Amino acid sequence: MSRTSRRTALLALPAAALLALIPSSASAYPNPGTVTGSTVVHDPTMIRTSSGQYLLYATGGGMASKTSSNRIAFSAGADAFSSRPSWWSTYSSVPEAWAPDISYHGGKYLMYYSVSKFGSNTSAIGLAGSSTGLPGSWTDYGTVYTSSSSSDYNAIDPNLFVDGDGKWWLSFGSWWTGIKMIQINPSTGKQLSTNTTRYSLASRPTGTKAVEAPYIVKRNGYYYLFASYDTCCAGASSTYKVKVGRATSVTGPYYDKNGVAMMNNGGTPVLESHGRYIGPGGQSIMNDVDGDLIVYHYYDGQDNGTPKLGINLLNWSSGWPVAY
Repeated sequence: MSRTSRRTALLALPAAALLALIPSSASAYPNPGTVTGSTVVHDPTMIRTSSGQYLLYATGGGMASKTSSNRIAFSAGADAFSSRPSWWSTYSSVPEAWAPDISYHGGKYLMYYSVSKFGSNTSAIGLAGSSTGLPGSWTDYGTVYTSSSSSDYNAIDPNLFVDGDGKWWLSFGSWWTGIKMIQINPSTGKQLSTNTTRYSLASRPTGTKAVEAPYIVKRNGYYYLFASYDTCCAGASSTYKVKVGRATSVTGPYYDKNGVAMMNNGGTPVLESHGRYIGPGGQSIMNDVDGDLIVYHYYDGQDNGTPKLGINLLNWSSGWPVAY
């Protein structure tokens, strides 16, 4: 069945039937949609420009880029930054940028990103802007939020969410005490001075602390928090997976389908390892002409664990996102 015909068939299902499709075993998860060309990627974020071109940025160097005209064939492009901002070296000796988040607001492309040393919470979230979104066009605006070795959180993996009432929120975080959120001033792109609260959205208080890479969308009156759980960046040994919870307020509390709080190890599975597709995660959500996409990386078990681009559509008919 083609992706389009399967999507049509799924939309015709009643909510109860679709809810039953939420995977209960690894074999039930969908394979990524077909992508070709330059597909080696980590922590992808993607946007469709006004010309119809798909523009993707990802972890690595000065922020690696790829483009596609059809969401299937991808070509590698130049880095977002041809020369890296000097402040990066404070947080990483490499230095390189991680986990970008691209969006378009008020006639400008914005990109939040993180700079950190792997395994450390001496980290910073940065912000850049561009009128075109293209590599080499970005102006860096410096740091937005930072963490240090004395922090109980980690300032990486940012995601900007703009609510219907015009309020801006930035979720972020990794391990330690989990996923955090701050309110953003739309005029500066940085923290709102009149609300300096650091909210907590998801954590794993027992066992591993492994939850990171938040991404928030609002659908059908609920806020949905996607996050990556367990261990990334270990090739074919990675245990990454994508889970989701929902809330009636952007600041939470978020609960999974079974009513378990995301602040207490909760999360309903969206994507997990199956077959050659190992450790899916580092996800972002993109609304396209044919629906919502989950854009992520996985490690290819048939190619020495190389990280590759995964794209699937999401169906919301059950009240919970189902990848297909």
